[in-house]
Amino acid sequence: MGLIFAKLWSLFSNEEHKIVIVGLDNAGKTTILYQFLMNEVVHTSPTIGSNVEEVVWRNVRFLMWDLGGQESLRAAWSTYYTNTEFLILVVDSTDRERLPLSRSELWTMLAHEDLRKAGVLVLANKQDLKGCMTAAEISSLLSLTALKDHRWQIQACCALTGEG
Repeated sequence: MGLIFAKLWSLFSNEEHKIVIVGLDNAGKTTILYQFLMNEVVHTSPTIGSNVEEVVWRNVRFLMWDLGGQESLRAAWSTYYTNTEFLILVVDSTDRERLPLSRSELWTMLAHEDLRKAGVLVLANKQDLKGCMTAAEISSLLSLTALKDHRWQIQACCALTGEG
């Protein structure tokens, strides 16, 4: 009998989770968003402001906010943090020069009260390109092991192929 109720509940479950996707400009955030949504590559232009899409997986709805990464837009990221359960930081694995900036932005975000309980996924994008940093290198440079108050994971990926 309990199994029947569990099956019925799963049919009508309307679970929703808010995810914020951030990263510096040209990291591949929007490409990753549409890879999640449509499982295909959508050629994009730089995001001015934000994109929001709903991704449904097994009766679970994910409201995914893709925030523009230009310097002038980063100051407004905090306006999207309310009720955020998961933060996805997309890092361009070939952009060694700006990784310290990504680290600074990540640690600033995680100090915000609204992200106090948010889980963190770092996507080390552009793994298909020669000379890219590994996920382990990026983890070290972002000081992820020092994150004690957040669950976190780093994943190597390629937004263009959907690998990772």
